[in-house]
Amino acid sequence: MTKKEEQALKRQEKLRLELLRLDGMLEYEREYEHYGVICGIDEAGRGPLAGPVVAGAVILPPDCRILYLNDSKKLTARRRELLYDEIMEKAVSVGVGIVSHERIDEINILQATYEAMRQAVSKLSVKPDVLLNDAVTIPGLSQKQVPIIKGDAKSLSIAAASVIAKVTRDRMMEVMDEKYPGYGFASNKGYGSAAHIAAIKSLGPCEIHRRTFIRNFVKEAPEHAE
Repeated sequence: MTKKEEQALKRQEKLRLELLRLDGMLEYEREYEHYGVICGIDEAGRGPLAGPVVAGAVILPPDCRILYLNDSKKLTARRRELLYDEIMEKAVSVGVGIVSHERIDEINILQATYEAMRQAVSKLSVKPDVLLNDAVTIPGLSQKQVPIIKGDAKSLSIAAASVIAKVTRDRMMEVMDEKYPGYGFASNKGYGSAAHIAAIKSLGPCEIHRRTFIRNFVKEAPEHAE
């Protein structure tokens, strides 16, 4: 066997294993397909010290295959960007919900996350019949809901929603980095890295910091002078 043939066989085996993995991630979609239209839901941004929480709701065609789609946290930024485009192209419908840092401070992060998820579902062009959620049950929705622990690694629909939410939020934080320099939002995306916390202590918080998240390590929180 030539080296070229050997490489071709390795590529074929890699593809076979990837298709097998993707097939396994359709387990829940197949289990609940008799209900009708299935939608995956996930969020990005529950933990950061700044910026919004963003939810994605994605309806994929039956037995959809999107190579290398996985939990967004397991993917590189470049891979997420590529998958975002493919999901937007192949999905039956995509909805995005965004809830601001002010609202998070007002009603708490869990309720803000639910609000973002309800927004995302309301923006779908097709009404889903069953919702596959990453770990939570969303109050105020009439559809059947299936909370799946670590669902973004077990359901293709939820994985797609996680990518949509993550890429949408990351892009927003990159814009915020230009508006509020000094905090490293383009790299930390608002999460509490040591450098980010040091910047808050040095500069004071900026407009998009979540006051309820930073009060434990910022005794006095003057507005960052723009």
